[in-house]
Amino acid sequence: MPTIRLSVLACLLAMLAGPAAADAPLRIGVLKFGTVSWVMDVIAHHRLDAAEGLSIEPTEYASNPAMLVALQAGRVDCVVSDWLWVSRQRAAGADWTFFPFSAAVGALMAPRSGAVHGLADLRHRRLGVAGSPLDKSWIILRALAQQQNGFDLERETQPSFGAPPLLEQEFLAGRLDAVLTFWQFAARLESRGARPVVSVSDALQALGFSRTIPLVGYVVSERWAAARAAQLAAFVRATRAANSMLATSDGEWEWLGPRTGARDAADLAALRDAFRAGIPLHWGDAERKGAEKLYAVFAQTGGETLVGQSPDLQPGTFLDTVRY
Repeated sequence: MPTIRLSVLACLLAMLAGPAAADAPLRIGVLKFGTVSWVMDVIAHHRLDAAEGLSIEPTEYASNPAMLVALQAGRVDCVVSDWLWVSRQRAAGADWTFFPFSAAVGALMAPRSGAVHGLADLRHRRLGVAGSPLDKSWIILRALAQQQNGFDLERETQPSFGAPPLLEQEFLAGRLDAVLTFWQFAARLESRGARPVVSVSDALQALGFSRTIPLVGYVVSERWAAARAAQLAAFVRATRAANSMLATSDGEWEWLGPRTGARDAADLAALRDAFRAGIPLHWGDAERKGAEKLYAVFAQTGGETLVGQSPDLQPGTFLDTVRY
């Protein structure tokens, strides 16, 4: 009898816990200076989450490492990161998995009157690099310089790694000869007179890859995705609806403008156009195979420091249930 009562109690608790889990908000970690917040703002402004029966709870973090720690500690359900990190984590036994957020990538920027016109001109120059020595754009540029010019940017330049806003100030103050920075900062610098030397998308194309391979995306636990499949599907629909609005309506950008950090209309137009160019339109077998081949370039250029013990992209890195 005690066993029967305990079984009944367990069933009742499961019934009570089920709806609570389904109704729990999706907790997403976002960077204070990141573009994911723009999409979340559009979703909240138009109540796209509510229309899907979903509640989204964004939490801001000051840095990417802090956000990843929050994900690993279970304080958020979802963040935006790259599939390199996901694959490395899976090789170590984690179950993180990825679906696309954006194909927008950064660019190497130089002063319009400066001496840097190509990668070869970076030798012995002061180069700012947004992020860390493991940043994917930095690895791609290193691979291209090695292929085209036969030298390693890491050894032949004076790289300074840091946060994009800090590097932007250093560049504008003339203390850097060039800066490799995230796309939104590159767009702002171009609107202020800086000159793009090479974009990371052009570098990808020169290396033989499609410009449209999404490098950053939403990262969730595979177990979480299976347990909250309906919630995840609603989230994907809401984000795609927000992207559709941002892709087609200039009016969306008018009210969103203050949230982007744009200083004027030229700034905002540059950010709008760059964001639109990065919205993933297709995510299927072709893009996944391209990503696997690109991973081999990352592994060869970045080595074990970048990819860990896994020379190949780990199975399950991409979430199978999300395709379009």
